[in-house]
Amino acid sequence: MENQVVDAVTLGQSVMSHDMSLWGLFMQAGLVVKVVMIGLLMASVWVWAIVIEKMLRLHKLRAQAGTFEEAFWSGGSLEDLYDRIADKPRDPMSAIFVSAMREWRRSNARGIKGDTMRARLQQRLERTMETTLGREMDRVERYMTFLASVGSTAPFVGLFGTVWGIMVSFQAIAASKNTSLAVVAPGIAEALLATAMGLVAAIPAVVAYNKISSDLNRYNNRLEAFVDEFTSILSRQLDDARD
Repeated sequence: MENQVVDAVTLGQSVMSHDMSLWGLFMQAGLVVKVVMIGLLMASVWVWAIVIEKMLRLHKLRAQAGTFEEAFWSGGSLEDLYDRIADKPRDPMSAIFVSAMREWRRSNARGIKGDTMRARLQQRLERTMETTLGREMDRVERYMTFLASVGSTAPFVGLFGTVWGIMVSFQAIAASKNTSLAVVAPGIAEALLATAMGLVAAIPAVVAYNKISSDLNRYNNRLEAFVDEFTSILSRQLDDARD
C-alpha cells in the first residue's frame, strides 16, 4: 500500500514537471518535430495571407468589371472609351478591350481590303483577346497552386512529425524501461501536436481553394462572355464596312 502511494506521488510529480500547454509541448518537442511544426505554422500564415488577398482582389475586380461594362454598354463611342483607358487598363476586362481596339486601329490604319483581310483581322482580334484573357487570368490565379499543395500535403507532413515524435518517445521508454503514463503522455502529446497543426494548415487551405476556384471560374466565364460579345460587335462593324 505504501509503495502504491509512493508511485502515485512520483507519477503526479513527473506529470507536473511537464508543461502541457501548447507552447510547452512545442518547446519540449524534438528538433525534427519542431521543424515540422514551424514549417506548418509558416504555411498556415501564408495560406491566410493568400486567402485574404484573393478575396479582396476578386471583390475589387468584380466592381471594376461592373464599372467598365456600364461604360461599354452606355451607348457611347468605343473609340472615346479606348482613348480614356488605353494608357492604363485597370482590370482584365478593360485590358482585353484595349488589346482588341489597339489591333483594330492598327489594321484600320493600314486599310482593310477584301474578304480575306477581313477574315484574318477577325482571327487576329479573337486571338489577341484570348491571349490577353489567359495572361490576365494567370495573374489573378497566382498562388492558387500553393493553396492546393498545402491542402493536400499538410496533413501528411504533420503525420510525419507525429510518427517521428512517437518513435522517439518509444525509444526513450525503452531506454528508461519505464512505461508509466507520466513517461508516455508528454512525448505522445508533443507528437500529436504536429498532426493538429497539419490539419490547422490544411483545412482552411482546402476550403479557401474550393471557394476561390469557384469565384475565379465565374469571373473567367464573365470575361469569356465579354470576349464573345465584343467579337460579335467587331464582326458586325467589319460586315458594315464591307457593305
